[in-house]
Amino acid sequence: MPPRPLAKINKIDPAELKMLKKRIDIAMALIIFSAALLLTRLWYLQIYRGDEYAKLSEINRIRIQEIAAPRGNILDRNGQPIITNRPRFNVVWNREDAPNPDAVIKDLAKILHEDVSVLLDRIRAATENPRYMPTRLQEDIDWETLAAIENKHLSLPGVRIEVVPSRDYLYGDLASHLVGYLAEISPAELAEKRYAGYESGDQVGKQGVEKIFEQYLKGEKGRNYLEVDVHGFEQRQMQLQEPFPGNDLHLTLDIELQRAAEEAMGDRAGAVVVMEVNTGKILAMCSSPPLHLQEFVGGISTTDWNRLLNDPLNPLLDKTIQGQYPPGSTFKIVTGLAALSEGVVTPDNTFFCPGYLNYGNRRYGCWKKGGHGTVDFQRALIESCDVYFYSVGQRLGVDRIAKYANSLGLGEKTGIDLEHEKSGVIPSTTWKQQRYKEKWQEGETLSVAIGQGYVLVTPLQLCRMTAAVVNGGTLYQPQIVQSITAPDGKTIKTFAPVSQGKILGSEHSLDLIKEALVGVVNSPAGTAKSVALPNVLIGGKTGTAQVVRLGQVEGLGASGIPYKYRDHAWFTSFAPAEKPEIAVTVLVEHGQHGGSAAGPVAKAVYKRYFELKTGKQENAAEPPPSPAKDEKEE
Repeated sequence: MPPRPLAKINKIDPAELKMLKKRIDIAMALIIFSAALLLTRLWYLQIYRGDEYAKLSEINRIRIQEIAAPRGNILDRNGQPIITNRPRFNVVWNREDAPNPDAVIKDLAKILHEDVSVLLDRIRAATENPRYMPTRLQEDIDWETLAAIENKHLSLPGVRIEVVPSRDYLYGDLASHLVGYLAEISPAELAEKRYAGYESGDQVGKQGVEKIFEQYLKGEKGRNYLEVDVHGFEQRQMQLQEPFPGNDLHLTLDIELQRAAEEAMGDRAGAVVVMEVNTGKILAMCSSPPLHLQEFVGGISTTDWNRLLNDPLNPLLDKTIQGQYPPGSTFKIVTGLAALSEGVVTPDNTFFCPGYLNYGNRRYGCWKKGGHGTVDFQRALIESCDVYFYSVGQRLGVDRIAKYANSLGLGEKTGIDLEHEKSGVIPSTTWKQQRYKEKWQEGETLSVAIGQGYVLVTPLQLCRMTAAVVNGGTLYQPQIVQSITAPDGKTIKTFAPVSQGKILGSEHSLDLIKEALVGVVNSPAGTAKSVALPNVLIGGKTGTAQVVRLGQVEGLGASGIPYKYRDHAWFTSFAPAEKPEIAVTVLVEHGQHGGSAAGPVAKAVYKRYFELKTGKQENAAEPPPSPAKDEKEE
């Protein structure tokens, strides 16, 4: 069969051909556009944003864990560690690695013995943080809880154990207000310039030297680079950058003296300050009752915080620098110095004390109801005769008393490297006019002359004043840190004594006062004779500061007066008298009598100081005699 002839197109429709060519052009344009779009997208992803997506890819594969740096150690003046570090195990949650968070949190709550709602609240509180940033669910877990989580870690995606250094308080709560504590940084602190570089969850100093010297103590974080699977479980370690520890802080504190002061205070509220008279270095600084520092590790509970806030003994208050009290008869040092230096009295001038002084329509009593009889300056200070100092204050006037008080560092902050120090109050005619818009009444000067009325001081101020009186007249800034050293032992910074100038008062006047203060402790009629030690000459001054007017509690007897209305007890002192080395100031809140309440605390400190210095143990001190039942003790 012959082949079929090919079909022959006899005629081409131009319109059809034009349509066909148009369709071909459109198809080619679509192909070219799609190819260009694909190439553009590939260029955008691979080249323009290639580095960014590569990093994101690495983040999904590589987990970067920050490693907290060990904080610097805190040591005493002799290099004895007070606070170091220990490992703390925290349970943290990573949202990126939790495909079924509700089930995981439910299982975790059983292990942690915690309500599910509590854990969920902590997770919700951190929702504004990046998804890769872990959220702490529970801090400082015990070994049993740690083992339980590790045994079930494959069924707890998103949950891991974070190991961070935590403070180890080798002496418990010793010097708690001075050293301070750590807590998680707050949102307000994160906004401050001084905390640049910190992140949510970081631990920072909240009080004391932990806060003041935060930048020296904190160290530098390390980083651990880990390869993880899609569930966030670690596969292998890729790189480790070790953290760099913080610097060590060497305090001026002597931990043995600190312990002696706190043991002597016991459970009573008050303060003890021990200072080197020729340098201003603080050897002990006790505010009682102490803070329980372990309560603050990992964050203090609301219940515990409210308990501290409502405690009538005010443990949250650092009484050494924040407690403001009438100085009572310890202020007679100021009045006496002003009177002698201004020539208002001579050492031989006498006043008669019948047990009271009538001024205007009011009777001002002496602590000794039967009176002291005829007294000169030495006897007046040794036996703390109120009538003598009423009379002297009357001659001086409040403004001259204020001038000498200010010269001795009262009424102003000392400049110590601690926060929230109070300045106290030294009244004057100008002060009252500015404060109350009232004129000064001359009768008010009598109260000021014996440390009552408007006068308020802190224990640290009174100790610094005592040091200045017995060191020849130099007022030193109190110092709590003597040096800062790097982890390798290299000294970064040292702190030299800082003189704040000379006090008012002649050298002869200071010698007379010093001689009288020695008599307070060592004379048979001295108000602090129970403080005397056999081989050391101590000088000092007792003080009893009224909290309420005498008429409100008169006739109740010492034991019948409610605690909050009892007088404060003071004793400020120095030793050895021949060449003073240290000053010790003690305040016992509502302790009633300086000689029997505050004096024995100072005696315990001196006893320990000279034991450490000589290497000899002194005989145990006898208990102080009780005050006479028919007479108020100074």
